Amino acid sequence: MNIPNLLTVLRVLLIPVFILLFYLPFSWSYWAASAVFSIAAATDWLDGYLARRWEQSTPFGAFLDPVADKLMVAVALVLLVDEHSNLWLTLPAAIIIGREIVVSALREWMAELGARAHVAVSNLAKWKTAAQMVALVILLANPPTFTAWVVFGYALLIIAAVLTLWSMVQYLLAAWPHLRITTEEK
Repeated sequence: MNIPNLLTVLRVLLIPVFILLFYLPFSWSYWAASAVFSIAAATDWLDGYLARRWEQSTPFGAFLDPVADKLMVAVALVLLVDEHSNLWLTLPAAIIIGREIVVSALREWMAELGARAHVAVSNLAKWKTAAQMVALVILLANPPTFTAWVVFGYALLIIAAVLTLWSMVQYLLAAWPHLRITTEEK
């Protein structure tokens, strides 16, 4: 267990904390939940940076880091869909969660074929993650009323959903030659 792995574990442990804060009946609860989510999002960047810088990448970290990210984002999206209950948030949330399932399954399958590098994380996916995280921080910090901040959060989440679909298409196209292989070609 090294510092980057501890940061990843911390990210998972912060999930129930931001859920609890989100549902507290206080005027500051949205801000507190958003702040904890922001800290968790920052550890996502920090653990990867430290693991590379200190050459402390581990199989455990390589496994847990994407799981922690997906859990954190999925939980935030579910909380927001429940709270906002509208198409502007529900549709992008469904797209984002659905894409994560498809791409995770694709990566796992490609790894079994020994072709995992064909579906490595792209720069487009990093832009998607940035838009998504900023949108979630904004939306978690605000009650579900149509303020300028909430509309901006929706717009960023829609942008993240479009980038999500675009990156998924890129992954599928990169994997397509492996998906087309028949038993005779193996």
